[in-house]
Amino acid sequence: MASNASSDDLKPVFREMLDYNVPGGKLNRGMSVIDSYKLLKEGQHLSEEEVFLGCALGWCIEWLQAFFLVLDDIMDNSHTRRGQPCWFRQPKVGLIAVNDGIILRNQICRILKKHFRDKPYYVDLLDLFNEVEFQTALGQMLDLITTHEGEKDLSKYQPPVYRRIVQYKTAYYSFYLPVACALLMSGKKLESFVDVKNILVEMGTYFQVQDDYLDCFGDPKVIGKIGTDIEDFKCSWLIVQALERANEDQVKILTESYGRADADCVKTVKQVYRDLDLQNVFLEYERVSYEKLISSIEAQPSTSVQKVLKSFLGKIYKRQK
Repeated sequence: MASNASSDDLKPVFREMLDYNVPGGKLNRGMSVIDSYKLLKEGQHLSEEEVFLGCALGWCIEWLQAFFLVLDDIMDNSHTRRGQPCWFRQPKVGLIAVNDGIILRNQICRILKKHFRDKPYYVDLLDLFNEVEFQTALGQMLDLITTHEGEKDLSKYQPPVYRRIVQYKTAYYSFYLPVACALLMSGKKLESFVDVKNILVEMGTYFQVQDDYLDCFGDPKVIGKIGTDIEDFKCSWLIVQALERANEDQVKILTESYGRADADCVKTVKQVYRDLDLQNVFLEYERVSYEKLISSIEAQPSTSVQKVLKSFLGKIYKRQK
């Protein structure tokens, strides 16, 4: 922040907001930038500046994540995030959190300007972050319109809708953005890596399907939370698959029970999932997705790019949390 009387007064407030919202996650997205850059450099020694710049871009992604989550929690009327109350539920915060989110987003431009303005890829970085933010906002819009607007209507929960929400809301910033940052640092042009982008978006889709599955069937002690997708009327992979396979009676049961914060309704929905054998449907989806991803990765001409993509896939394949 600029050094003047007014900003000095804000520094303690700014630091509290920053410390509460940015560093509390697993930081996988941020760390993936420097990890990917190391693989792209194929064993070459990284200078102190290269490591610093890779970490700076990683933190930009974490700040972007914090911005998304602060606003997402308000829109979803959530109660907890990362094991603590959502920022907007803190005493004396409330809807001030909207402005805090805007401040978080604006720091990304300031970081990029301070550390990258003399780099030949500076404009490309700005374009990348702006485009990914736009894609994520579109995904959030689709999610809100589908899940929250008007009466609860399961007929909207169809595979194409689910894929669009997931790809825009999660895959671009969680999977494509870290690798794209590393590619730009390596002197590459992103337009030459459209196939890589598509692979990472597919990987992000697979990752979200896993999340949806674990929300219902994962062990809360392992995943660190009790899933609430059923109660929250989420456009989850499981409900989409269930509606594709259910008979008329099962659709009626799902319509009556899905989206209700009632333990018996949740139990009823999960029983329909089991009757439809969705656990095995997921295992088959996971197997096919992995094989397709590996095939696409190994078709890439660059061995270093292959290593980056396989590193990402290795971190999420058959994960339990």
